[in-house]
This record gives sequence, structure tokens and C-alpha cells, in this order.
Amino acid sequence: MLAEQKRGIHVSQVELLCKDGCGYYGNPTWQGYCSKCWRKRTHKTETNRQENEFEEKKNVEKGRRSSSVMRLFWGSPSPPRQESPETPVAALKAFQSLEPGDFPGFLKVLHSSSSQRLQSQCTAFLNTIEAYHDLPIQKQSDLVQDFYQNIADHFSSLPEEQVSQMMEHIEKLIMTHLHKWVFCHDSCDDEQKDLTLQRRIKSLNWVSPQMLCVPYPNGGSDISDPYLPAITAIIEMDAKRAPQDKLACLSRCSQNVFQALALTNNQPANADDFLSALVYVVLRANPPRLHSNVNYIIRFGLPQSLMAGESGYYFTNLSCTVAFIEKLDGPSLNLTPEEFNSYMQGRRVPPQPLEGDGKKRARENREQLEELKKRQESVEQGVRALQEQLEQWVHCVQEQVDEVRGQSTLVHRCLAEALEKPTGNVRDHSLSALKDGVDQRIKYKESS
Repeated sequence: MLAEQKRGIHVSQVELLCKDGCGYYGNPTWQGYCSKCWRKRTHKTETNRQENEFEEKKNVEKGRRSSSVMRLFWGSPSPPRQESPETPVAALKAFQSLEPGDFPGFLKVLHSSSSQRLQSQCTAFLNTIEAYHDLPIQKQSDLVQDFYQNIADHFSSLPEEQVSQMMEHIEKLIMTHLHKWVFCHDSCDDEQKDLTLQRRIKSLNWVSPQMLCVPYPNGGSDISDPYLPAITAIIEMDAKRAPQDKLACLSRCSQNVFQALALTNNQPANADDFLSALVYVVLRANPPRLHSNVNYIIRFGLPQSLMAGESGYYFTNLSCTVAFIEKLDGPSLNLTPEEFNSYMQGRRVPPQPLEGDGKKRARENREQLEELKKRQESVEQGVRALQEQLEQWVHCVQEQVDEVRGQSTLVHRCLAEALEKPTGNVRDHSLSALKDGVDQRIKYKESS
């Protein structure tokens, strides 16, 4: 069925790469370029040169004034304090001994005396950004990216893999503190775009896996949905503060998508299968503040995390997914414009999937349980009726026994009085026989 339909979502590996041919992943937000090439294109060389000249002049003037003040009070400037050459070496060795992902260990080394210079740089940068948090968001993004580049030089003597690990720790440290200042910043329209995208996804809640050509088990429900772990993972992305933690949620979501495709498809998943399934997951999840999260990762994430590797591939596909949802139309779902508009306006509902064996068995089990429940209620009702009848019978018998006992007591009393009077033998024999008859009747009533 899926093979007969023309897939509306198609993307090749080449289309995911940067338009400049650098070999890294591009992004629709950067008009198909990677972050490195995009920054080169958007930042004019002349503007940078002028800003650098202005900064140099300002630093020279500031240094001149400082030297004048120092000479005024101290006579001559004191030489700068020299840092022991063994101190940075010891710090680098401590950083190098850390296990991958050991962020608490990184913080412990950072707060040690051997890493005082690096700690001071991080603290000064955080204070600067917090003090100037009203700057435009793009300017703050440039400052953070420049800070990453400067700090990377501090670890330049380490192997490349360890440099990446140290920069991930630096990113987590910096952005965990700056998240409240730069996420969904007032200088941009991320919040409005979040609401627009959320309404767009909500209006597409009728899109079925079959329309997207997503391999999906027949008769599936929310409980048996193989994509449910992926949906949960991408929803958790908004709760994270560091860009790498958000990318970790996306990676977990994407891996769950591939696992679901492997369970529902007999052949290995390709790029089109993955992208279609990711579109379905996003439509089902409708993640909170998705647009803001994507832009936050783009602005403040490490460039190497977005340009290459699994995280870069997954993030590029997520960006393509958002762009696809924003432009989704009838031909993308193998629908005519009239059918697409009917679904969007609620005048038409998608056909229900065929009932599979698992759902059929579940339905039969539910019917059997309902039948057993009805039979149990009927039995319980009969038991209650029988119990009421038994109680009535016992009550009736008890009344008869009490009545007979009352009569027998009266008869015994009369007989006793008659026996006390002197009479003939025949009369005594008759009274004794009458008494025996009454006793037997009482015993018969009690036994019944």
C-alpha cells in the first residue's frame, strides 16, 4: 500500500549538506548553509575591522588612563603578576583525566586553584552577558560563539576528542546560567512563532501515518504505538536548559524512531522513512516552544554539534520537519486541494485503519469479559434472591414453632391441673395419651 503511493516527503543526503560544499550539515534556518559558512556570509569583514579598531582604541585609551592613575598614586605601574607555568599544565592534566560526560568532575577541577584563570574568564563572561542581557539576541549569540572559540584555544594542547568533551562542559556551564536571559528573548519574535507553529500542528491532528507513508502496524492504539517513546523524548526537550541536553533528547527521539521503523518495516529505514516518521512524531507530540528550542540550539549550541555527527544529522532533519509542517499541503499527503481543505475545516475525517490480529483479539477479549461480567451479576442477583427467600422461610418456621410452643405450654398447664385432681384410671390414661400426642406434635414441628 505504501509502495503504491507517491511519497510527499523526499530528502537525500546531499540535500542535507551545506550549500558551500564544506561537507558539514546545512540548515533551513541558515538558508542551507552550515553555521560556520553562514556566519562568514552574514558578518561583513569591514564591519568587523571597524569594531576591532574601535575596541583597540578604547582599550588603549583605557590603559593610558589607568597607567596615569597608577603613576599618580604609586609613582610607577607595578609589573603584572606572573602565573606559574606549571599551573596551567597541572589544570590541563586534571581536565584530561576526566571521564567523558563527567560534568561534576569538571566543575570540581574548574574550582580548583590550578584552574583559577579559566574560572575567572567564565565568571567574567557570565557577569557581562547578564549585565547586557538587553542586547539583541543575535549580538548575544555572536558573543557566546566568540567565547567558545577563545575557550577552545585554552584546551588546544589536548587531543581533538577531549577538546570536544571540554567544550561540551563549558557550554553546559555557560548556557545553564544564561538560559533565563537568552531563551525566547524579547528582542525576537520566537514566542509569537511558537504559538503560530503550535496552532498549525494542532490543525493537522487528522494526519494519519498512512498519509505520510510511515510504516505503522495495523490496528495500533496509543498503548501499542511504537513511536510513543520518541514522542515522549521530544516533549522532554523543552525542560532542558543546555543546548547539548536538548540535542540529547532529540537524539534519543530519533533513535526510538529508527527502532520503531525496524519493528514495523521488513527492510532497513532510509532517509525518507526517517523524515516521514519524524514528521508524524512531531505532529503527534506538538512539542512546547518548538520554534524557540530550535533557534536556541542554533544560536548558542556548539558549532561542531550541529555541523557533523549524529546530533547534527538529527537536528538538520528536525529543522526540515518544522519547515515541512509549515508548508504542508495536499500533494504532500497524496490528497487533492479539495480533500486537504475538507480535512482542515473538519468536514472530513481520515479512514480508520484496518483491524489487525492484535486489536481483534483485544476486542474479543473485551467482549468475553463483558459477558462474564453480566453472568456474574446475574449469579449474584440470584444468590441475593435465594438468600432473601431462605430468611423468609426461617422466619416463618420460627413463628410456627413459637406458636406451637405457646399452645403446648397452655396444654401442659391444663393437664397438670387436671392431673392434680383425683379421678379415675381411665381418665388419667386419656390425659396421659393426650399429653404424649401434643409432645410428639411439638417435636415434629421443631424437626420440620
